[in-house]
Amino acid sequence: MHSIIYITTSGLEESRKIARVLLKEKLVACTNIVPAAESMYLWKGEIEEASESILIAKTMSCNVKKVIKRVEDIHSYDIPCILHIKVENGSEDYLEWMESEIS
Repeated sequence: MHSIIYITTSGLEESRKIARVLLKEKLVACTNIVPAAESMYLWKGEIEEASESILIAKTMSCNVKKVIKRVEDIHSYDIPCILHIKVENGSEDYLEWMESEIS
């Protein structure tokens, strides 16, 4: 089974830092970084706005808990957005490539 982990960060540099750690430790096969996103969210009852970066990490489902824990350990936020999305289908060649890189 394959998974995507959606992560927001404080900016491009933090996304790159986290991506490098996850790739070096072979917890993910690939990452994508969306350098700039405007976020609006509730924090302690108030509407907040922030500029963030989005990091998308592709991995095997068996690694999801490890990825989440690792990101929590190195992320700058007290409560980072780290969401697991199951991949139900996709390009067989791509999914096989992911497996070969992580295994």
